[in-house]
Order: sequence, then structure tokens, then C-alpha cells
Amino acid sequence: MTPQTYWAEHAWLGMNVEPGVVIETAATGRITAVRTGADGPPAGAVNLRGLTIPGLANSHSHAFHRALRGTVQVGSGTFWTWREFMYAIAGRLTPENYFDLARGVYAEMALAGITCVGEFHYVHHQPGGKPYADPNGMGEALIAAAGEAGIRITLLDTAYVSSGFGAPPDPRQSRFSDGDAQAWAVRASALKGSDHARIGAAIHSVRAVPAEQLATVAGWAAERKAPLHVHLSEQTAENDACLAAYERTPAQLLAEHGVLGPRTSAVHATHVTAGDIAILGTSGTTICMCPTTERDLADGIGPAKQLELAGSPLSLGSDSHAVIDLLAEARAMELDERLQTRVRGHWTATQLLRAATEDGYASLGWPDAGRLEAGALADFTTIALDSVRTVGPPPRLGIEVAVFAATNADVRHTVVGGRHVVRDGAHQLVHHVSADLAAAIGALTAP
Repeated sequence: MTPQTYWAEHAWLGMNVEPGVVIETAATGRITAVRTGADGPPAGAVNLRGLTIPGLANSHSHAFHRALRGTVQVGSGTFWTWREFMYAIAGRLTPENYFDLARGVYAEMALAGITCVGEFHYVHHQPGGKPYADPNGMGEALIAAAGEAGIRITLLDTAYVSSGFGAPPDPRQSRFSDGDAQAWAVRASALKGSDHARIGAAIHSVRAVPAEQLATVAGWAAERKAPLHVHLSEQTAENDACLAAYERTPAQLLAEHGVLGPRTSAVHATHVTAGDIAILGTSGTTICMCPTTERDLADGIGPAKQLELAGSPLSLGSDSHAVIDLLAEARAMELDERLQTRVRGHWTATQLLRAATEDGYASLGWPDAGRLEAGALADFTTIALDSVRTVGPPPRLGIEVAVFAATNADVRHTVVGGRHVVRDGAHQLVHHVSADLAAAIGALTAP
């Protein structure tokens, strides 16, 4: 990586928007200096017009769900009918076509200002469950796709053992399962990280990993000090089935088996109880909210504010990729809370943006990112302040404009590790993102 100096017309430095900020980056991909008060770009500096913020961290992604966009919005249905469409796409994935799709999805993320993604990955094997010649071929395809798209990835390799509370996987789920958590741990241990990739773990849900195997996954992550993610109480049906099987809520079950804690992120937590909120908050478990997906699937509105007040940090994800727009996720968390309570102002724009940046990075095992300061990873994005959506307010209100008015279409620049991945709205590494996505999705959805 070549050292580079950037000049931000305006930049958010954690609390306030500052004009004329010089950001120097090193060959190591880190920020070496941040200086304010520069009226214009120094000689040789790259000019970033607009508002520069830390890169956005997408804490929860299922890349192949991008192929469902539009299709699953036809007519009505429930989460469970949506799942049938999802299985059909999952059944067609190979390492080769998953690479093609994921590269396009991750390039779309870069165009939306996302510099790091947490990929909740559970499609491991061939249809029928037979491992590929390389048992981690699917995960390695995702890591390679992120590298070519120019963003960071935490591959959250997912244990998925059961179709529900001890029942064997049905045929459509067979390629998700390693048989048991110990076999999952053996396979996952062969995954290797890199400069742009880190390896974490995931428990798909309490439905998919029997109680006696939860500690195996948690122990694997603890031994490596790796992030651990889990879908939690996304559906009331999951809660009801868990109570019937174990006489515990899903959160209680996870707590009893050592799953919760500061390195753990619980995704959704839509239908947790008051007791669950106390358990999650006391343990310091991060909650990843995915408002656009939760609305799209009619899951409900989770108690994000109550969880935060109890002690849980918040992060954000685009999950099923009905849209890929972390600014929309940030504003949706506040606006959904307003609808539910009929009260405004649960979070400031600064707090919402921190969930989309620093706290999201931390949930993915990158605590040295998400801030514009010396020593941090040189990941940042610039949002236009002169588009039809953002023009008008003074720059000092840039954060409020970014969170409550801007969209992914307003992203002008994305820098990852000091490398200019998106310049003036154009991806510098994947030159035909729309065409690539069209081809990859078409290959998966063709009759």
C-alpha cells in the first residue's frame, strides 16, 4: 500500500464536524495523522468534497440473500414462506457462482460506504451434505470476493446442526450441517485470516444447535478471542419452541451455556423478554439490529433502547439485503422506536452513526477501526453534502443530514486501508458492478 494524504472538506471526528481536515495514511493501511484547519488540500493530497466519516461496518450479512431482492416482495407471506425462496437459492450455490455473486454484493457495499462486513456464513457443503474437496471452499470464496471488492470481512463461520431442537436437518438444510458442533469446529479451525479478513464463529440459532453443543462453539470462539454471533429471538415461534424443549427462553439457554458476553453479538433480539434484556445487558452482549430486514419480513420492532440502557452496545446490519444502506439502517432504528413509543429523540445522530461505525467494527473483531484518529485503520467514506437530499443545512449539521436524509446514493468516496476503493461514486476495482450483479443473480435464478 502506498502512503497517501487525503484532504476532507469536512470530517466528523467523533463529536463535531470540522472543516478542512488532513488525513495522512501509511503503507501499513493505518492513519498516521489527522490535522484540522487546512483551508485547502496540501500538494499531492486527494480531495474529498463533502462529509468524511469513518467507514461503515455492516455487522450482519447473508450475501446470497441479495439474489432474493424483489422476488420475495411479490404478494404477501411470512418469514416462513420467505424462507422457502431462500432455500431455493441456497441449493444452487457453488464456490464459483457464490464468488461471483458475493463480489458484486461486496462491491455494492463499498459503493454504499461500507468498509467492513460480517458475513454470517452457513452454506458450507455440496447439496446433499457432502464436503467439497476443499471443505472450506465456500467460505474461502467469500473471503476472496471481499478482497476483490476492496472491503474487509469477518467470516462468521456458522454452526448449523439441526432443523429444529434436535431434529436432523431436512434435505434443503443438509449442506449447512457438519453433523455436530465438534465436526464444525474441526472444519472451521482450518480457515485462515489475512490482512483484509478475520475469522469468527456463529451459532445459527438455538433451533439449529442443540443445547449440549452450544458450549463447543462458544469455547472455540473464546479460545481464539474471536467474535461470536447468533440469531436470537427473531420469531415468537422460536421462543415458543425453545420454552417447550428446554423450559428456557433462547437468551436464558445461551447464557447457561456460556455463549453471551462482550465478544458476542445477538442478531435481532426482536422478541426478548424483560428478563432476557437484563441477561443480555449485564453480559455486555452487543445487539445487532437489522431494521430494514426486520420490517421487510414483518418480524417486529425490537427493544433496542431498552437493551442499550441495560448495557448492550448496538450495531447495525443489512442482513437479507432488501436494501444495502447502513445510513437507512441507522435512521430506521430511531424512527422505528419513535413509531413504537410516539416519542422522538431516542438517539442522537452521533450515537446512531457510532453504532454504524465504531461499535459495528468492534462487534466484528476490529476494535482498532471506526474512528478518524492516528493509529486507527484508514477506513473512511465521504458523503455528498450538495445532493438534492443533503443540500441546504450548514456543514456543522452534516451528521444529522447524513443519518436522517442521506442515502447510499450520496456516497462519493470509500477508502479502505488507505486505498481509494470508490472514487467520485465509481468503484475502482470492480468496474461494472450492476452488470456483474445482474449476471450473477441471473445465473442463480434462471429456470
